[in-house]
Amino acid sequence: MNKEKITADLKAKAQNLGFLSCGISKADFLEEEAPSLERWLNDNHHGKMAYMERNFDKRLDPRKLVSGAKSVVSLTYNYYSRKKQSDPSAPKIAMYTYGEDYHRVIKKKLRLLLNYLHETVGDINGRVFVDSAPVMERQWAQKSGLGWQGKNTLLLNKKVGSYFFIAELIIDLELQYDGPTTDHCGTCTACIDACPTQAIYAPYKMDARKCISYLTIELRDEIPFEFKDKMENWAFGCDICQQVCPWNKFAYPHNEPAFEPESPWLDFKESQWQEMTQEVFNKVFKNSALKRTKFKGLKRNLEFLKA
Repeated sequence: MNKEKITADLKAKAQNLGFLSCGISKADFLEEEAPSLERWLNDNHHGKMAYMERNFDKRLDPRKLVSGAKSVVSLTYNYYSRKKQSDPSAPKIAMYTYGEDYHRVIKKKLRLLLNYLHETVGDINGRVFVDSAPVMERQWAQKSGLGWQGKNTLLLNKKVGSYFFIAELIIDLELQYDGPTTDHCGTCTACIDACPTQAIYAPYKMDARKCISYLTIELRDEIPFEFKDKMENWAFGCDICQQVCPWNKFAYPHNEPAFEPESPWLDFKESQWQEMTQEVFNKVFKNSALKRTKFKGLKRNLEFLKA
């Protein structure tokens, strides 16, 4: 088979597995992105996410992650839900945690996609990635035409908005490559205006140290007092810059059963969150990405909101 046929079949298989979109870029050094990443790190805008400083070269060159890599296959997977927490006074939880941990769900599908290539093409070398390795996911997705980086620094797509996960296959197989799309943010500043902590300090610029998602998930220390009364009741993650983005009017519900809440926690009252025990946490969120902050971290967040 020629690379055009393999590429078309791969994209069809990705769609069959439930992926929202699939785009492909040549595996090469991210020359344009390197200075921006270096400045971001030098400005300490990554805060205490020390892992962002490690593997700098690997983060910029996929060939250092997969020997002989020729293609970066970027994929998106919808997680948008119309379901909402029923108690408006309850601590808020980011939508991406509603169901089973996305790392496990999507990685299974990526392995099926890689196995498909092995079966149809033959012996190829490749790895799958879902937000768990030094891969600049949004940049690769942008290069392959799956969207553009919005002013909130998230990947935006005209047809579906931004409520999706990004994943990759990095493989040593040459495929037909896609090109980038154009920016469609225009003069809109909705995300910048709505951010209660000014984490989006300029268009396309993010200081993670001020981001509510960073403060409630990545930060292991106490949340700085300066953010008191600025958290908008978010206890794990934050969806504000997505909620106000005009492109998300095109978001539509996912059809992934694993992303449906496994227990009725969406109906928890404020008091149920505040009185939650380790045992309840372990039972309710045993398969959830919310476990990342651990019970101790969630309690810290809840106490900070309540104090």
